[in-house]
Amino acid sequence: MGGARAVAEALAKRAKSPISAQLVTWVLGLFIFFDDYANALIVGPIMRPVTDKMKISRERLAFIIDATAAPIAGLALISTWIGYEIGLIKDAYGSIGQEVNAYGVFISTIPYRFYNILILAFIVISAVLLKEFGPMYNAEKRARTTGKVLADGAKPMATEEATDLEPKPGTKLSVWNAIIPIGVLIISAFAGFYYNGYLELLEDPEMIEMIKNAPLSMAAIRETFGASDASIVLFQAALFGSIVALVMGIRQKIFTISEGIETWITGMKSLVITGVILLLAWSLSGVIKELGTNWYLVSKLGDALPAFILPSLIFILGSAISFATGTSYGTMGILMPLTIPLAFAINPDQNFIIMCVGAVLTGAIFGDHCSPISDTTILSSMGAACDHMDHVKTQIVYALTVALVTVVFGYIPVGLGLPVILVLPVAIVVIAGIIHVFGKSVKEKDLEKATA
Repeated sequence: MGGARAVAEALAKRAKSPISAQLVTWVLGLFIFFDDYANALIVGPIMRPVTDKMKISRERLAFIIDATAAPIAGLALISTWIGYEIGLIKDAYGSIGQEVNAYGVFISTIPYRFYNILILAFIVISAVLLKEFGPMYNAEKRARTTGKVLADGAKPMATEEATDLEPKPGTKLSVWNAIIPIGVLIISAFAGFYYNGYLELLEDPEMIEMIKNAPLSMAAIRETFGASDASIVLFQAALFGSIVALVMGIRQKIFTISEGIETWITGMKSLVITGVILLLAWSLSGVIKELGTNWYLVSKLGDALPAFILPSLIFILGSAISFATGTSYGTMGILMPLTIPLAFAINPDQNFIIMCVGAVLTGAIFGDHCSPISDTTILSSMGAACDHMDHVKTQIVYALTVALVTVVFGYIPVGLGLPVILVLPVAIVVIAGIIHVFGKSVKEKDLEKATA
């Protein structure tokens, strides 16, 4: 219906310089938090003309798109990821005989998702300072000094997937065509979590009494959300949001009923490969469980591994697996059933286990963000119309830098017992320091001086 395009164009008008153009692209990436595919295919085509005009390289645009796709979808409280993640957490805790509020555990891991948070901070800091290093500096220098947003000989990826669902020519664009359906999705999802969880807790008189006495308290929300079935609620909320969008499009005569349903089905096609990956990940998890791999690791490593190093090892292992396979879902499916029993055996403290769960979730994001065979990386190249390998080569240096900071200034300190409320700001300051010290200015006047 052009809703996302209307929002993007409204924001794009505020892009008056290389700094503001990059920040607007970042904000758009945050706005489309609910799905990494949608993020890559909407933000790129909208912002590409703007960033081209500001002499920002396609490599930089692809990096911003990619770094706000999977990382923000992995952090979002409602997304196409969360049902799967909560299911893995619940099953893994069940393997050690614990019934937990899986949604509450998921939320508790957010401060420990260092890679997600730091890569988002990296974009903002480097954009504001207009400093780059590594291959990205060469790409930005080329774009600023020559106006060539693509390298000579570059082969930008085709963008058919990005244009299949564009609005018809002449469609009147309105931001409400995005705000209302997405708002319905979010509100109905939160309402659904609450109601579905309330129904599940009906057999617990103590909980029901607490909810009736303070229905909107944090305790009531935490318990109802945790007891709800996320997969059912998110499906119903997405279906409800889709129906609202369909009705809006028909009432505005943007499309007929048949065209609207056909469009909806076209959008669903992108989920087929996700379904295949999920099935394979669940199958692998089932095999690991039957083989007793988790208990084997517990018996071999439970007493031999220092507790403080485990979150770092999990993050590194998750990063390696996700980079090699290009799938975060598969990585989570492999590691989550192994991580929670091992963490529980080494240190049964709940905060330590949550820290390790966060390391699984953010380690899996690393590969989804920068692996050359990751679907999100490929879609980011398509959305930005960038040469795929140029995109991979320029962003891998940044991804590895952030991953190193994640381990050294993130998981090792919290593993040693430092509070995350102190560790996270320090890690962000370190990121800023690296950009300031190692980055070279890509302001046009500075590049002219350097060339001279």
